Amino acid sequence: MRTPAGTECPYYYADYFRGREYEECRLVEPSQSGRSWSPDVCERCPVPEIVRANGCKHMSLHASIESGFLGFGQKVVVTAYCARAGEAVKEPLVGCGHCHEDLPSFSLAPPEENIPD
Repeated sequence: MRTPAGTECPYYYADYFRGREYEECRLVEPSQSGRSWSPDVCERCPVPEIVRANGCKHMSLHASIESGFLGFGQKVVVTAYCARAGEAVKEPLVGCGHCHEDLPSFSLAPPEENIPD
């Protein structure tokens, strides 16, 4: 679904049917610090970019909202976990690195022996 920021995010949900105005992020966990999700957080959220860049089916994302620099604003902090590797993912945009090993390798040019003379 398209977020208020204009990007596609699988975790954003909005319901405007018959006058309802309900919006939520289904990824952000309720914060114990009192910070709650609001649609303006979607502008700086890294989740849509992570989902576009990494389609690993073994990686699960978890997000929380934290205060910004000097307590101004809010930001989304994303952590990732790979179920196959059994470890936390350091760079969610890239992935764990272990799941990429099973992908078939490809080349941009045909092998030397198949080039016609």
